Amino acid sequence: MKMTRDEQVSATREALLAAAERLFAERGVHAVGNRQISEAAGQGNNAAVSYHFGTKADLIRAIARKHAGHIERIRERMMTGIGDSADPRDWASCLVRPFAEHLETLGSPTWYARFTAQVMADPALNAVMVDEALTAAPILRLFRDGLSRSLPGLPDEIRRERVTMARHLIVQMCVERERALADAAPTLHPAWDDLATSLIDAIVGLWQAPVTPRS
Repeated sequence: MKMTRDEQVSATREALLAAAERLFAERGVHAVGNRQISEAAGQGNNAAVSYHFGTKADLIRAIARKHAGHIERIRERMMTGIGDSADPRDWASCLVRPFAEHLETLGSPTWYARFTAQVMADPALNAVMVDEALTAAPILRLFRDGLSRSLPGLPDEIRRERVTMARHLIVQMCVERERALADAAPTLHPAWDDLATSLIDAIVGLWQAPVTPRS
């Protein structure tokens, strides 16, 4: 059956998004141009990326948005389940498991963890990812409040810093597993769920670590 115009546009956009995500993950955001993305997506028109998405930042935003909805739905479901918990492990789970569970649903190979790491390394592009995350502001506010309840003795600035540390740890450990799976190499854990559990253990320890007085 012949595709409609709208179906053709949607299929082209999806092919470009998939190609861009893979190339950015493997080579780095600034090492990949629109021509390479178009060729990898099977598009003869080298202007296809600009036509469908505009700037590179807009393309990054579209890739992030493609994944963010599923991740935040998982997080919202988990946070509804834990309610007013004061156990930091529950809040660490809400930070870790949505990302790991999403990667598992994508099958193998995946590129989203490596794409995220590449974008996080660039301050301007990372701001685009942060903007996308802020669209889930009510969920983030609930997370912040819940984590604060679970770590009552931790100063706000230290808590924010350690959440940032935790995010980097999550992404980098997922990058290692994602790359190993793509290369058919040994992994530290048999499943994404096992990696998530190990990360939660480590992050709870990080959050509860003593704070050295600052001069």
